Amino acid sequence: MKDVLTQQALHDLLIDTGLVEEKELLLAAERVKNEGGTFSQALLWFNFISEEDLGKIIADALNVPFVVLEAQDIPEEVLQIIPEVVSKKHCTVAFALDENGLRIATTHPEERELPDFLEKKTGLAVKVCYATPRDVQNALSRYNKNAIQAFDELISGDLEAAQSNGKETDPPIIRIVDTLVSYAYQNRASDIHIEPREKDMLVRFRIDGILNDIVKLPPTLHPQIIARIKVLAKLPTDEHQTPLDGKIEFILEGNTRVDVRISVIPTTEGEKVVLRLLSERSRQFSLTNLGMQPDVLAKLEEAYKKPYGMVLVTGPTGCGKTTTLYAILKLLNRRDVNIVTIEDPVEYDIEGISQIQVNPAVNLNFSTGLRSILRQDPNVILVGEIRDDETADIAVNLAMTGHIVLSTLHTNNAATTIPRLIDMKIEPFLIASTINIIVAQRLMRKIHMNCRVSEETVSEEVAKRIGKEMFEKVFGEVTPGRKIRLYRGKGCPACHGTGYEGRVGIFEALIVDDAIREAIVRQENASVIEELAIVSGMRTMFESGLINVQQGLTTIDEVLRATTE
Repeated sequence: MKDVLTQQALHDLLIDTGLVEEKELLLAAERVKNEGGTFSQALLWFNFISEEDLGKIIADALNVPFVVLEAQDIPEEVLQIIPEVVSKKHCTVAFALDENGLRIATTHPEERELPDFLEKKTGLAVKVCYATPRDVQNALSRYNKNAIQAFDELISGDLEAAQSNGKETDPPIIRIVDTLVSYAYQNRASDIHIEPREKDMLVRFRIDGILNDIVKLPPTLHPQIIARIKVLAKLPTDEHQTPLDGKIEFILEGNTRVDVRISVIPTTEGEKVVLRLLSERSRQFSLTNLGMQPDVLAKLEEAYKKPYGMVLVTGPTGCGKTTTLYAILKLLNRRDVNIVTIEDPVEYDIEGISQIQVNPAVNLNFSTGLRSILRQDPNVILVGEIRDDETADIAVNLAMTGHIVLSTLHTNNAATTIPRLIDMKIEPFLIASTINIIVAQRLMRKIHMNCRVSEETVSEEVAKRIGKEMFEKVFGEVTPGRKIRLYRGKGCPACHGTGYEGRVGIFEALIVDDAIREAIVRQENASVIEELAIVSGMRTMFESGLINVQQGLTTIDEVLRATTE
């Protein structure tokens, strides 16, 4: 789909606003010329401007209101005013109906065919608004029924045939697997868990980091569904006792591509499968979109722009470490920079970057891969994870010899990274001289804005939960009877009754300055290093989370869950 404004018109508007620099616009134009796509897509890909700011500028130029559909609670009866097939064809969604008439959001408000038709059909005045293409596409998914209902209907019609035929290539089995992936994507799930049990087969989706029970299927379908997934992933269907890994590419409705990583393991009840969904939607690598605060962003930018040294991102599995590193790579990715990565696995292909997949079968691990990378004349090296002493030693030596090295470790916070590296037999003076920054992070759920409510809470009660010192640091003085306003999601069908939708990162950035270098060389413990970092201006993840609470983005319960689990 073409932009609603010409490239030149959009270029001139952005220059006038001063939000995007001329050199950035030229880079975006070059990407359109070389890679295709639209000018606005290129601007968003580079993260030169936020989607909302771009939408407001375009709407203002077209002299129509701008709307964020994601923030709208669209009644089902309003949505259905425009049939699904028509809505998708015209990229238009009906989102509100009141005494003033019907309001619709579209990516091309200059087109009058559909609004004129709706006015004749309904007898209502139709108000046209502009919404961004991504926002409209997400809103179109609201036409879909919930997963449980969909499976009930699917199974009621096809169950008998699927059970009687017993083949992985039968249409009912194909539809069940396709429906699994489709509804997982529509519900923003990162993973699908298919778990065999004695009396049924449980399907669970991981949404916003939390596993949710979705549907129970008859146990007789389990072998066929597993076989279908194996066939798609080109895995042996006759192997049931060995862990297997594979990949599938699904093309969903609307020509949306979803890469699915497959993991199969044998259990006492049968084979369990986990499908990791890697879609274009999750490829929007942006440090700002991750929730990184400007002060942390500035520290990180200073660190990765140095000519050499290490940038380490730490945290547990699933906290967004890889996404953070990819966002940095995206900013460093220029024609004059040679970037090489070694990963296990390579989650996303990034154009212009040489990516190596770990392969133990041919003795290609992190340490052997790093030795090979050195002979490729790299400027920037990404090591997916520092897992052992040898990899740590090579990575440190690379950082000392004029390379920027990006990597991850599994540690609880930024400060504990130092003793972890010492445990890996890295000399303290090498650690002190090579590490530029350590960023620790977690992901926490955001309150669903459509069902957000506020309530006043006595300051003393909150201080008991988070500590008096931290309360006063974020919320101000604790005084008898003082109340503060906190927010929560009461739960609604759109958020599956959780009160949350989406996730945001919380970060702590430890800059290795002179005081911390001296502490490292003295082999001080993690608590001493953390105190020195706080004195130097580091904000802990807990404090970062509470700032989000103060801003109404999340809850204290969620901050405590994210920082203590």
